[in-house]
Amino acid sequence: MSTDEASPLSLSHVAANCLCRRVQHASRSVGKRFDDAFRGTGLNNWQFTMLMALSSSSAPRTIGQVAAELGMDRTTTTKNLGPLERRGLVAVRADEKDARVRRVVLTPEGAKVLGDAMARWQAVNDEVAAGLTPEQLATLRAALDIIARL
Repeated sequence: MSTDEASPLSLSHVAANCLCRRVQHASRSVGKRFDDAFRGTGLNNWQFTMLMALSSSSAPRTIGQVAAELGMDRTTTTKNLGPLERRGLVAVRADEKDARVRRVVLTPEGAKVLGDAMARWQAVNDEVAAGLTPEQLATLRAALDIIARL
């Protein structure tokens, strides 16, 4: 039997049913729109998301906490924090009680750049959301939240 026949493992079956492919395609499409919008701030969409995560807490967060919130591993989070730290948008410091623990804080400059990016975020977010009905948008958000928790 060829791999393109109607078996459950056929190429056509995978192409028609692959959630990974669809999520990746949608992610690249949406991510590009946000990257284009953020270009004037010097941020990309991941950096914006990281700054948002840091701004949502008044206490400095550990790298592990930031990683968990963003669904990333610690190593990837540390790597992605590097450019933000070099620009002075975040500061990574040793914990006061345990020097092995690294805490991340949004700097005043980071808060300023994030503030500049917010209007750009709003415009693109509204543009993407406008392509869906309110019911579709609510279903999408709920479904993505469920998938992220799996």
